[in-house]
Amino acid sequence: MSDTLNIEVHPRPETGKNANRRSRAAGKIPAVVYGGGRESVAIEVDRKTLLDMMKGHSGETPIFLLKLGDKERHAMIRNMEVDPISRQVIHIDFQRVLMDQKVRVAVPVELVGTAVGVKVEGGLLDFVNREVHVECLPGDIPKHLELDVTDIHVGQHAEARQIQLPQGVTLLDEPEKVIVSLSHGRLEAAAEAGAERAEPEVIKKTKAEA
Repeated sequence: MSDTLNIEVHPRPETGKNANRRSRAAGKIPAVVYGGGRESVAIEVDRKTLLDMMKGHSGETPIFLLKLGDKERHAMIRNMEVDPISRQVIHIDFQRVLMDQKVRVAVPVELVGTAVGVKVEGGLLDFVNREVHVECLPGDIPKHLELDVTDIHVGQHAEARQIQLPQGVTLLDEPEKVIVSLSHGRLEAAAEAGAERAEPEVIKKTKAEA
């Protein structure tokens, strides 16, 4: 389940491009906290502290306990804006969450096992959708969801309905959403394509001989 990450945040007395630029120059990331039936609050977080904290949670949806002076509030990141050139995080949107109210999040899917279609039949596995959307309490957000692909043969696929969900976690995506599919290997597919191209030539030759 999702970890709770404690982090100190500070109020952002000034907003706007110039103020945000100064904040970033000082090693901070401008941010905003919204939702939970309260007004939005402009804050800033220490860049290094936040990024170091998130290194072990790539692809996950961690819950943060934001500490602002003597106040604390659970929140999750809903948007992280990245500069297209420097690839630095330049702004974060935190959404307040209540630990006893369900939230909707995207959770990564991890494949378990080696498909028989790959191991024995020489097929290729295509990981079509690498995450699914679920609803659960903030403390029950899975770090990932597992899908067993062991019994998949060439020409078959696995759907979202086949993912084992922990108790208290509800799938929001269509049950028929394809997660992985298994097709013929490149060499076999090329051989079949070559056979199909060659077949008309054989027919023409036969007619000429007739």
